[in-house]
Amino acid sequence: MWTMDFSLNRAQTTRYLSVARLVLASACLLIQLFFAPVGTWLVTLSIGVFAVLSYYALRKRHRLEGRFGAFVLFVDTLFFILLARYGSMETLWLAPLFYIYLLLSAVSLYTPREVLIVCVGCTLFFATTHPGPQFVLRETILVAGAFACAFSFQKRRLEQRLEELMEQAHQSEDVAAAAREAEQQRIAADFHDGPLQSMISIQMRLEILRKLFERDRNAGLRELEQLQEMAKTQVRDMRTFVRNMRPLDVDGAGLTAAIRRLLDDFQKESGIPVTFLGGDRTFSAAPETCTDVLYMIREALHNVQKHSKATRVAVSLEKVGKLLEISVDDNGVGFHFSGTYSLDELDLLRLGPISLKRRARSLGAEMLLESRPGRGAGLKLRVPV
Repeated sequence: MWTMDFSLNRAQTTRYLSVARLVLASACLLIQLFFAPVGTWLVTLSIGVFAVLSYYALRKRHRLEGRFGAFVLFVDTLFFILLARYGSMETLWLAPLFYIYLLLSAVSLYTPREVLIVCVGCTLFFATTHPGPQFVLRETILVAGAFACAFSFQKRRLEQRLEELMEQAHQSEDVAAAAREAEQQRIAADFHDGPLQSMISIQMRLEILRKLFERDRNAGLRELEQLQEMAKTQVRDMRTFVRNMRPLDVDGAGLTAAIRRLLDDFQKESGIPVTFLGGDRTFSAAPETCTDVLYMIREALHNVQKHSKATRVAVSLEKVGKLLEISVDDNGVGFHFSGTYSLDELDLLRLGPISLKRRARSLGAEMLLESRPGRGAGLKLRVPV
């Protein structure tokens, strides 16, 4: 999109400068024809040829790039030298105007090297001793050329900076797209493993319930009670699923306060008591880092509620140097493996929650996952801030 805008601006600038060239060339030709001395027919012919070329360039709308662009710049420079040195007194006042046009064209459409060549060439040419009125333009050519060169180099520096920012913006867009895709995959996986499986189970139990009522009403009633409990659990899981879809925001209250709100919501929803060790200290960290930390704690708590069968959870938050240390411990059933593993070891063995591992890597955080089958599990994170 930005590249297209730059192309349009360049095309518009080329057209405006082409119009300005034709207007100046036509004015020079008219003055030369009606007011210049008769003996300057060769200069008049040269101005006429340049006016015709200017009209042709305006009609064709060529892109001033490559060899054609260099040729146009050379012709413009040559015409200015002709007008300033060999033109009559009647057209001399148009020479500064054409020099301004020449510098504007060079700065707008060409590189600093080409601008420098034009300015140095004009300055050296008019620095030589030669009879004629052009000596009054020497200071103008020198000063205006110096300003044009400085502006051109500054323009190029800003363009390079803009290109860097555009490249960074494209990279950020790619990262955001990858993050959206990963989040969609995580949501799809959670939905498949959670609500979808529960609905399939309810559908199967309903079919069993229909057959039980046909044979044994009491057994059917007992099955119905179990199905009602399953439906309640499913409603609770769906609420948790919807809550986990909501964006998290520190909203200026600090990471500690945001974690406290998150833990309060989890405790009300799951009924599992939570102990928080973090005090009332505020931690200075980038908003993106704080949001990612909240997401990781929420995912860890979601896994505890969904899989651990825990009756107690402890969450701690502490800043040690330039690291933010977070831990989430529960007394549930633990994972199917035993021991403590780092992030690299978990990846190698294909163990542990995928979403938590992905977020830890994106933050450049250290991650340790401890599993005590039958006695609980613990997650420890060290996030650079």
